[in-house]
Amino acid sequence: MIYTVTFNPSLDYIVSVKDFRLGKTNRTCAEQMLPGGKGINVSTVLQNLGIENVALGFTAGFTGDEILKKMEGIGFHCDFIRIENGFSRINIKMKDFDGTEINGQGPSISKQDIDRLMEKLDRLKEGDILVLAGSIPESMPDSIYHDILAHLDGRGIGFVVDATRNLLLNVLEYHPFLIKPNNHELGEIFDVTLTTREEVVPYAKKLQEKGARNVLVSMAGEGAVLAAENGEVYRQPAPKGKLVNAVGAGDSMVAGFVAGWTQKQDYRHAFHMGISAGSASAYSDLLATKEEIYKIYDSLNQK
Repeated sequence: MIYTVTFNPSLDYIVSVKDFRLGKTNRTCAEQMLPGGKGINVSTVLQNLGIENVALGFTAGFTGDEILKKMEGIGFHCDFIRIENGFSRINIKMKDFDGTEINGQGPSISKQDIDRLMEKLDRLKEGDILVLAGSIPESMPDSIYHDILAHLDGRGIGFVVDATRNLLLNVLEYHPFLIKPNNHELGEIFDVTLTTREEVVPYAKKLQEKGARNVLVSMAGEGAVLAAENGEVYRQPAPKGKLVNAVGAGDSMVAGFVAGWTQKQDYRHAFHMGISAGSASAYSDLLATKEEIYKIYDSLNQK
């Protein structure tokens, strides 16, 4: 079974505003409200691909209720922990201004809440995959990713980690099955600027030397690189398409890779599924559907 954890889920309020003006009353011309958070995005794409999974995390308040309602409407299984105080965050994303968003804070998560999550994670069995993705609330210790992997170490669980800097570096001693920095995050770790696929390769291998088994580096319009555990390095330019919505593209790449690996245990297939899912989401209004993913996958494998 595949499990995802979203520590700070959100309702993503995605709006389009024509002729936006500061200091004036602006009205939307289109709007959507979707469950958000990196782990939830991974679960959504896995569900779209027909891959069974369980979404874990924390919710609170009326917004938490709506997040759960929308996730259950998508059809995947949720096992979130209810926080009694506060409310889950609302993130405002302005579609007409790529990258412009206002993210909420989310509820305060106590040690007792974290202990409840650990109890749920104790149910994972050998062969299961655990996806930890995204930032953490300020109320949580910055060692939480490390603490979870330490707690589950030696149980034969495949860890997938999509996080930045110390959250990522602190788990490498537990040999995660997959990590997915983007090229900017990878460059920040080593204090370099990485713009081409060839430049990425030696630094992806450095993370393998530090303990990661597979390093998947997303590069937006430049495509992606995979430094695989079998010693191979796979490179792929981005498939052709028009960028519509970059939100969730990296999460979709994680989901595609995990789905591909569970299907065939083949790195090339998993890599191409990751590229296809990430690109399909970037070229769509919503997270990628199965049909959109396989359309791109088929084009990659006709070459």
